[in-house]
Amino acid sequence: MTDYSVTTLAVGHGQVPGPELYWMADFDRWYPVTFQCVLVRGNGVVALVNTGPAEDLEPMNARWESFLGAKARMQRGPGEFILDQLARHGVSPGEVTHVVLTPLQLYSVSNVLAFPHAQICIAERGWVHFHTTHDHPHDDRGTSIPDDILTELVTTAWPRVRLLTDEDEIAPGLRTWWSGGHHRASLVVEVDTQEGVVAISDTYFRMDNVVDDIPIGINENMYEVLDCYRRVRANADVILPLYDPDNFARHPDGVVC
Repeated sequence: MTDYSVTTLAVGHGQVPGPELYWMADFDRWYPVTFQCVLVRGNGVVALVNTGPAEDLEPMNARWESFLGAKARMQRGPGEFILDQLARHGVSPGEVTHVVLTPLQLYSVSNVLAFPHAQICIAERGWVHFHTTHDHPHDDRGTSIPDDILTELVTTAWPRVRLLTDEDEIAPGLRTWWSGGHHRASLVVEVDTQEGVVAISDTYFRMDNVVDDIPIGINENMYEVLDCYRRVRANADVILPLYDPDNFARHPDGVVC
């Protein structure tokens, strides 16, 4: 087995309404979420799962506030911008070898161009959906891949774009599979570590989504969500939801393994 280290990095904090987190539940509650990027290192690989929201949060926050209210605005603490977080761990943008984007949203793609040598890994299903869909109630083009980033991805950065098949291997011991459910570009990233297989995804927001089989409310296909949870429960030794604040209680300072 090829063993990697895995560290999760907080890049923003917010609240979501109950029915977004848990299917048809808790309509009168809001829950905290912590948006995270995950740093995977080992065997010549420095991989980053997601690149975090832009340095200027206002355009994204204005949109979120327009349909969920001010409570939905993302907050970011000092040192939580992704480049600052990487610097804290001794990683420069030029050292990142792979970026995996799951899903395609402003909080995941906004800094992808900051990593000039990284292979940019995107679910092929999500990429095709983006380029063939004109109107969608959930996957708005402008909030999936902004035009300035899209221009680079299809021109100067295109040689570094890798479209992932439904079952793919980025490097030995670092795999992805298409999970869907949350977005058409949603993936599970599996990492082989000394603690076993770490399963990272946005198809589950918090641990209890998977453990208690509670689908996320903001899903595009419940059957994909439930299939994802069954597979993760069967195969993963460590479950790492990309928005769970409790990741940092389970893994102090974000060090998963």
